[in-house]
Amino acid sequence: MLAKLENPKFFSDVISIISEIVTEVRLRFDENGLSIVAVDPANVALVSFKLPKTAFSEYRAGNEVLGVNLDNFKAVLRRAKSSSSLIMENQDNYLKINILDRVKRDFSIALIEIEGEEKKVPQLEFLSQIQINPIDFVDAIEDSLIVSDSCLFTAQPEKFIIEAAGLNSSRVEFSSDEIKIISGNSKARYSLEYLQKFMKASKLADKVYINFSTDHPVKIEFKTENFEMSFILAPRVEDVN
Repeated sequence: MLAKLENPKFFSDVISIISEIVTEVRLRFDENGLSIVAVDPANVALVSFKLPKTAFSEYRAGNEVLGVNLDNFKAVLRRAKSSSSLIMENQDNYLKINILDRVKRDFSIALIEIEGEEKKVPQLEFLSQIQINPIDFVDAIEDSLIVSDSCLFTAQPEKFIIEAAGLNSSRVEFSSDEIKIISGNSKARYSLEYLQKFMKASKLADKVYINFSTDHPVKIEFKTENFEMSFILAPRVEDVN
């Protein structure tokens, strides 16, 4: 396997975000490109990332799965600048990483065995689908964090509401004039601790897609022409009013 990536700063950002949810992942390199699917230790959140073959300036891979520690991987990727080229290559029991810039730097990360079966993204159906500007979504989540550790998503055909309550409360309402809404009536509560981590991906995409149903998991997707990153989060059913 050999994969060369130009301007790798965004990839470093992606791995940094994933590392806040899990400590180790399987990197799958196949004919379609690079993909990652991992579930956090509490089995509450799943993260998925796809980087298609076309995003690489050079790519050769069969069907290889490489286990890596994310702290180690993240530390190496941070050494790459936006102007660098990054080459990843599987050699024996190591992931060899070359950073090409004004000078060439070589790193080797020991591959690890990851316990359990390789995860897959579950196929879910959703009643409500929201398309929103990342900045607006981040602001609503940060408003909720001021007053509680969870927030309630409410979707109707013409509006989407994010609200939270403790001793104090917050409420943000979006109308169909401001965002794209395809929805029946849905209501579900989710952990702000996880949502805050997911929101760090907002700087990587122009749109956020929120998909959920009453008391069901939410799927939050960040998409560009070059990659897809999504999160699935279990609901806090016991807290729903």
